[in-house]
Amino acid sequence: MLFRSDWLKNMSLAAQFSEYGGTDVLQVVDVVPPDAGPGQVRLSVRAAGVNPVDWKIMHGLMQGQFPVQFPAGLGNDVAGVVDQVGAGVTAFKVGDEVLGLSLSPSYAQYAIADPAALVAKPAALRWEAAGSLAGAGGTAWIALDRLGLVEGETLLIHAAAGGVGTFAAQLAVARGVRVIGTASAANQDYLRSLGVTPIVYGDGFGERVRTLAPNGVDAVLDASGHGEIPVSIELAGGPERVLSLVAFDFAETGIQLHETGAGNPTRALRDILTLFGQGRLQVPLSGTYPLSAVATALDESRSGHARGKSVLLPN
Repeated sequence: MLFRSDWLKNMSLAAQFSEYGGTDVLQVVDVVPPDAGPGQVRLSVRAAGVNPVDWKIMHGLMQGQFPVQFPAGLGNDVAGVVDQVGAGVTAFKVGDEVLGLSLSPSYAQYAIADPAALVAKPAALRWEAAGSLAGAGGTAWIALDRLGLVEGETLLIHAAAGGVGTFAAQLAVARGVRVIGTASAANQDYLRSLGVTPIVYGDGFGERVRTLAPNGVDAVLDASGHGEIPVSIELAGGPERVLSLVAFDFAETGIQLHETGAGNPTRALRDILTLFGQGRLQVPLSGTYPLSAVATALDESRSGHARGKSVLLPN
């Protein structure tokens, strides 16, 4: 007979929801840990980054792009230790410390990943920082690549103090790009510390940008989605080099829209880790939370006022 104590030894914890809604639909439950299939690895999850797409999926706002089968999990931004290796895997072995993107939900103690979506974690990089790189850092790198920014150009970033904005600002500055960033008054000095020229967002931001860049800007990265697109198109001289992570309702204007999963995440991560190793990139965190506080982490992400990333620490 299998007693409950023995049964629990073979179980792990994961955050799941069985209906769309707010964080009240989330529960941390006992689940059978997933097994690594051929060409896969299993990670003991040390950190899982919280991204806006996660709470949007939970609220049912992205059913067209990300249909789920209940009960469903969240997250694919991950850092952890390889604890199981599937057939045919040679890139990593049990005990390796890695970071990247998971195939199964990462708001859990165990997650499955494709080795091609992982890179080795540097020893100097803290787990909580490693767990935030693939989502925000990878998205920022891919967005800048799509905008084709080169040295000497000027980039306007909306929500420059947020998770993606912070990475995008630093990556752009490292390329020799001048960055103007919108943020709240409380985050102006923070942006200056990253090499960004800050302005306050909201009404009149276009005039404030024109004061700094009388001829407009070369490109715009919108990580805010608070209605800045029309003025951004004007500032950039057209929609071609305006890219939004969130303003999908402005697709008809001709701007670029970021699709989750697009681009080369491992190339992005290697470049980011190189800059980190050179001391040219900070990994700001707004807060770290145990898996039991997943609702609080998601609520902070949804607020849009966090500086940097929220990260879960499942193990």
